[in-house]
Amino acid sequence: MNKALVVILLSVTIDAIGIGLIFPILPSLLRELTASSEITILYGIIIAGYALMLFLFAPLLGMLSDRFGRRPILMIAMGGAAIDYLIMAFAPTIEVLIIGRLIAGMTAASMAVASAYITDISKDDERAKYFGFLGACFGVGFIIGPALGGLLGEIWLRAPFLAAAILNGINLLLAIFLLPESRKGKKTGFNFKKLNPFAPIMWALKLISVRQLLVIAVFFAFVGTIYSTIWVLFTQDKFLWSGAMVGLSLTAYGVCMAVAQSFSGMVSSWLGEKRAILFGLFFEIAALIIVAFIGQGWMIFLLLPLFAFGEVGGPALQSLLTSKISEDLQGQLQGVLMSLAALASVVGPLFFTQIYAIVRPEWPGSVWLIAAAIYIILLPFIIFGGSAWQRISKKSD
Repeated sequence: MNKALVVILLSVTIDAIGIGLIFPILPSLLRELTASSEITILYGIIIAGYALMLFLFAPLLGMLSDRFGRRPILMIAMGGAAIDYLIMAFAPTIEVLIIGRLIAGMTAASMAVASAYITDISKDDERAKYFGFLGACFGVGFIIGPALGGLLGEIWLRAPFLAAAILNGINLLLAIFLLPESRKGKKTGFNFKKLNPFAPIMWALKLISVRQLLVIAVFFAFVGTIYSTIWVLFTQDKFLWSGAMVGLSLTAYGVCMAVAQSFSGMVSSWLGEKRAILFGLFFEIAALIIVAFIGQGWMIFLLLPLFAFGEVGGPALQSLLTSKISEDLQGQLQGVLMSLAALASVVGPLFFTQIYAIVRPEWPGSVWLIAAAIYIILLPFIIFGGSAWQRISKKSD
């Protein structure tokens, strides 16, 4: 494994730790700043605003990295994040904190640039494996971040923000001293009209070679929001789990996901990228159906490996997408992917919380069946590719 790959993976891990540090203490900080115990709506607005900034800025940062190089854009984002978290650590009002979280969403869009960096330094047959490493490192960061944030928050409620600022400062130093530029050769031209955040998405959707894969990626991201949205509500309603028990299940899932992601390249090499997507989807559909019917909380832990192996298809899909686009537009493509995932992160929670509110009195587990049904509907489009889309188009005509 070359030095540049090690540095970018370490950078992503540190970045994920910094992001995860904030989650355990954000509701308490909102209560402190508003002097109110009712912060549910405000909390939802902040989460949606963060995702909206990812949606708007991921394509822009990806496109800027195509023009100016990956390294300078990454360094600007890392430095900006360090300063931003420092400001949030001492935010005197709720307005300053909200602005800070919006800026944090902007700088977090640099993950698109990190993905483009992976594309630059990897061969076609290595990309699924390296994207798997990327996902595993992000998963490890999210295992460490919330646990560390919870501990630091017990010492001082704003301490996690200071820790996040320090981690982003370390990231910046890594980029300055150890990270070489991966974008070799001629840079793409730049047009100020392209600053429109929707322009890269429209560009990508016009490309027949990636349009179908992008739609599949959107639905993957959309269904994926059910875990961050419903998991806590479902386990507390169904099994009366405490917050500590919920945290233990999420940590266990993070460990399983990190292991599964590290094997995703091997699965793609063995089965091919298309079959690897179906392989992961099979496990995830099975887990979603089973969890809808289980009656004991301990059974959740037996299902975690199934859920984790469902993530194997993500790196394979990302690798398949990169193979359809020329090297000089990889940053723009990765930005589009992150932007669409962020848009799904705005819409998905609203959808699944509404569904859960409807089904909760009679059968709360049925929300998982709805998620499984969406995946099942996607199967023919993955298996048959363009022919399935053509049949839909003819019927609509």
